[in-house]
Amino acid sequence: MNRLWVQLTLAFTLVVLVAVVAIAVLIGRTADIEFRQYVTHSEMRASGSGMQQLVAYYQEHGSWEGVESLLDQGVYVTRPMGMPMLSEDRQLARGGFRLEVLLADTEGKIVYDSAGQTEGRRLGRRDRSRALPITETGDEEILGYLLLSLPSRPDGLGALERQFLERLQNVLLVGGALAVGLGLFMGLILSRGLTAPLQRLAAAARAVAGGDLTHQVKVEGSAEIAEVGQAFNEMTTALEQAESLRQNMVADVAHELRSPLSVVQGNLRAILDDVYPLDKAEISRLYDETRLLSRLVDDLRELALVDAGQLRLNLVPTDAAKVIYATAENLALAAEAQEVTLATRVTDGLPPVQADPDRLAQILRNLLANALRHTPPGGSVTVTAVPTDGAVEIAVADTGEGITPEDLPHVFNRFWRGDRARTRTGGVRGKGEAGGTGLGLSVAQSLVEAQGGQIWVESSPGKGAIFRFTLPRHRGEMDDRRQSAK
Repeated sequence: MNRLWVQLTLAFTLVVLVAVVAIAVLIGRTADIEFRQYVTHSEMRASGSGMQQLVAYYQEHGSWEGVESLLDQGVYVTRPMGMPMLSEDRQLARGGFRLEVLLADTEGKIVYDSAGQTEGRRLGRRDRSRALPITETGDEEILGYLLLSLPSRPDGLGALERQFLERLQNVLLVGGALAVGLGLFMGLILSRGLTAPLQRLAAAARAVAGGDLTHQVKVEGSAEIAEVGQAFNEMTTALEQAESLRQNMVADVAHELRSPLSVVQGNLRAILDDVYPLDKAEISRLYDETRLLSRLVDDLRELALVDAGQLRLNLVPTDAAKVIYATAENLALAAEAQEVTLATRVTDGLPPVQADPDRLAQILRNLLANALRHTPPGGSVTVTAVPTDGAVEIAVADTGEGITPEDLPHVFNRFWRGDRARTRTGGVRGKGEAGGTGLGLSVAQSLVEAQGGQIWVESSPGKGAIFRFTLPRHRGEMDDRRQSAK
């Protein structure tokens, strides 16, 4: 009973059953009332003597006052189906019944009720539509309204009439039973059809839980179920990609850690075995490797914080020009050692940005270190900053070897490097700066986006590369500009 298709089948059947019962009761009740009314009107039209007596009474008295003396005599009685009109006594003897009579004046006020229940009230809209107007012959003036009805008890009809109503009721019962059976059958088919995609989706989810991230389901069924299937396929695709990235990242991290650790261990072993002398040059090389390890660990930690949404930022109004000059000055010695010109070009009056000063400096250091790493001696690296609409755009351009079109989409991927053969243990072109970890650009991208900015790269082979990123302006500065504009 807890299966969805069973519940849907029962729900369909219950709805059909309730609808059929309600319709059958309504049709049966309406048919009985309307059939009795039809028989009554047939009687009224079959004999006009009663109507003529009422007209004569009104003409004689000028009103309906005292009309009960006429109607109580039994002017209106039924006759068995198919029998000719007889006198009242003979009609009653042949199985007829007195009709229930309502008589109303021209305003619809009831002046006579054979049941004695509604005198003094007015005919309702429905009763007035069913009543026969009382008019003089050849005259359109309405004298009153007459409403006759058969007794409500079953024996108020003749045998043929009762047989007709019984056959109608039997037809309704058979039709209702067929409708319920058909509803049960169709409900079963529809419910199984609706739940089949969900069952396949459940089986696919169990397959994914078992480790099969390539499992896909057929997108079918109603729009909602098809949307769920499509979302499931997108989820499994994303999970497969995430798992692939995770495996690659684990492998890359292991590789990145293994290389400097191997150098450190090998050199220390050589020193212990008196292969290398214990001098400052050898210690400096080992120190560079430890710096590389430290940078790798720091970069991994930064990315982990960003991925977990736990990176703390101190967003305050920041003088981007001051940060640019300070960062460029810190890297000036490394650029000089590499024989690369490091220049800054910042627009005067550069508006402040809403950023974390330390994170902004970290972004610039990563971009500048990457630019110096790929710029040959005699080249140049230039940092520019210009205001744009609602933001400040900062760019780091180099005159290095550039990036090929096929490599351009991957430059911000973690552990990706265009030149896989490049060694990173010798520093920046061997000039003492620790080599890259393959995470600097990924970290820069994450930090820029975390502060509400965007980062992108423009490059072509042999023409260097330009890394651009934007940071939003300080809101107070923007509000002041709007006020001054007004």
